[in-house]
Amino acid sequence: MGESFGLMTEEPRQGGLGPRVDGEWSSTGPYEHPAAGWGAALTVGKVLLEQRQPVAGTKAMFTMNHPKSGFDCPGCAWPDDKGVTLDICENGIKHVTWEMTHKRVGKEFFAEHSVSELSQWSDFELEDAGRLVGPMVYDAETDHYVPISWNDAFRLIAHELTAMDSPDQAAFYTSGRLSNEASFLYQLFARELGTNNLPDCSNMCHEGSGRGLTASLATGKGTADLEDWENADALFILGVNAASNAPRMLTSLAEAIDRGAQIVHVNPLREVAGTRTIVPHEIVDMATFHSTPTSTMNLQVRPGGDLALIRGMAKVVFEASETDPSALDQAFLDRYTSGLDAYRALVEATTWDELVEQAGLTEAEIRAAAAVYLASKACVISWCLGVSQHQHGVDTVREIVNLLLLRGNVGRKGTGPSPVRGHSNVQGNRTCGINHKPTEDWLAKLDEVCGITSPREPGLDTVHTVAALHRGDLKVFLGMGGNFVRAAPDTALTAEGMSRCELTAHVSTKLNRSHLTHGKKALILPCLGRTERDEQESGPQSISTEDAMSSVMLSLGSRKPASPHLLSEPEIIARIARATMPDSGTPWEWYVGDYDRIRDTMAKALPGFERFNELVRQQYGFRIPQPARERDFQTPSGKAEFSDAELPDVIPAEADVLVLQTMRSHDQWNTTIYSADDRYRGVRNIRELVFMNRRDMKERGIAEGDLVDIVATSRDGSVRSVTAFRALEYDTPRGSAAGYFPELNVLLGPDDYSRQSDQPLMKDIRVRIAKTGG
Repeated sequence: MGESFGLMTEEPRQGGLGPRVDGEWSSTGPYEHPAAGWGAALTVGKVLLEQRQPVAGTKAMFTMNHPKSGFDCPGCAWPDDKGVTLDICENGIKHVTWEMTHKRVGKEFFAEHSVSELSQWSDFELEDAGRLVGPMVYDAETDHYVPISWNDAFRLIAHELTAMDSPDQAAFYTSGRLSNEASFLYQLFARELGTNNLPDCSNMCHEGSGRGLTASLATGKGTADLEDWENADALFILGVNAASNAPRMLTSLAEAIDRGAQIVHVNPLREVAGTRTIVPHEIVDMATFHSTPTSTMNLQVRPGGDLALIRGMAKVVFEASETDPSALDQAFLDRYTSGLDAYRALVEATTWDELVEQAGLTEAEIRAAAAVYLASKACVISWCLGVSQHQHGVDTVREIVNLLLLRGNVGRKGTGPSPVRGHSNVQGNRTCGINHKPTEDWLAKLDEVCGITSPREPGLDTVHTVAALHRGDLKVFLGMGGNFVRAAPDTALTAEGMSRCELTAHVSTKLNRSHLTHGKKALILPCLGRTERDEQESGPQSISTEDAMSSVMLSLGSRKPASPHLLSEPEIIARIARATMPDSGTPWEWYVGDYDRIRDTMAKALPGFERFNELVRQQYGFRIPQPARERDFQTPSGKAEFSDAELPDVIPAEADVLVLQTMRSHDQWNTTIYSADDRYRGVRNIRELVFMNRRDMKERGIAEGDLVDIVATSRDGSVRSVTAFRALEYDTPRGSAAGYFPELNVLLGPDDYSRQSDQPLMKDIRVRIAKTGG
């Protein structure tokens, strides 16, 4: 493979990492139709036909997101809407039919294609090859993956793990697809082995949210649930394009408009989610083409300008309190909060000139947003990666909480902070122990219940795992789902680091880039999908997941597995653990025989999971109790804590530097790319692009569609670049730009992460853009 380390080496092509495209690229400008609606319905029909699943796929629509009797969508973590028969979205159907494909990848496929050949396939082509059907091991002599028995695969993993000088030479990664039960077993295995090296996808997405909320409220999760959304009369949506990233949120937004609520979208890019929608399960609206607005105000902050906006709104609230005592909830503040005076002094000392410059908004726009907040009786503030993936993401989340606290918008109906988690059960992973930096209380309880002695030293998160791989400090990398090499920053560095491992092993449903950026030894371990029947000793098994608003429900797959040789994730984990620790007192095999047994142990070990098996079998499962939701703030002071961070300077010092944000296209889910189109941004047949402000383009002599080079300078001074990307005009603030990940992950260096959250700065890449050859 030379120095490619499993990465594509061909020249740039307009399809990026998606499918190869023959037609010309096009950009038609803003999407003029409602979000979802008939555009989504037609796309769903096309997807069902392409994957040859018109019957099974349609049937899946009626069982997806139905607790107990159906399966939880493996896409986003938006809560299930109780009583809705078709609680689905376009992207969820894409995700499920992608899993249900008729195509298969077995020994014949790997015999035909070497790893060197496959490394030149696009990421789309790798996944589109079909479902993995049996365990495979890399043969270095032939450069092919070849079949291996499950027992031999487990013995190989055990051999490499026991040959390490220290358990900390292994990393145990997980994506959000892992169930609660599998997550619990996975972290139990890692800790019984002796390490807290549990990097996960949350390290790259909402780590800042968790840390900010914990510091302010002593909970790492939002306190609002779907019922609060239904009772709020003001909703602020920051840094998220709901139409693509959480499409079922559009239902909540439309319902809020119908009852007269105010909805303020805050995002540098003007997105279709902030315009109007037709909810597909509203049959009359679909039949009459009746759309509903999804916003009453749209504010285009500069990237990273959210903190300045929120502080400006707080400034207006304090001003209003001088003449209107009801502007502040003084009784709540006196009883439940700490640090108000210092925060008020900070806000009042911050000038409007500073706030306007850093937010990228006018004072009038900030005051208008504050007027909405002041007029509301119950407010929810929601945010996603546009807030968290910045150097000051933790401070911004804390500032959001500050604003909510001023008017008592925490711990009562219709209120609260509400982060939008992007992947099904990523929140459940953390709840059930996937945490590289666990608390002493958590570890002590786990040890007591499970009879182990957990390590106390913090482990590696994602960015520090990448660094450790590159140093050669890690000998074994085990990935439970996901596509680590494509999801992580600095793709080449990550891939090269993987090659230094003695063993890489990935539990997956489909082939992806991480299987090709392998260690000296490598395994592909295929598992059951979320839609498939899981038969164990006691019969069919359900697993559980936690949504973005702390509700836990059962998920039951019913489809015949893609292969008789697939194992469930809990069984794979348990058999690796037993092979590695043959004398372990943990009843690994007994757990796998009946997942109720795992849940009974979780009920003893996890706060809020008491009577787990009973509660999760209720019609809609149960919501994990949160003291902060009841205004029991278990911080050191016993109160909700105001923060007093300095206003960050988010404007590059050099005038020619732009702030680049990476994001998904609409036809993409995490690193899975379904096509080279982005319907909601009017783009077709192209992914190697950069969206720019018209005036920024003109200043650089760049015309629509010109090829440009993008050069990024890392925090450590190193330089990375991509070449021959198309520049397209888009409605984004001056000084900002945007493009797709994972294509642009190559621009992030190992030092480009927040010191507050250790998250990669995927929304804050400092770049220079110039015409190719200019």
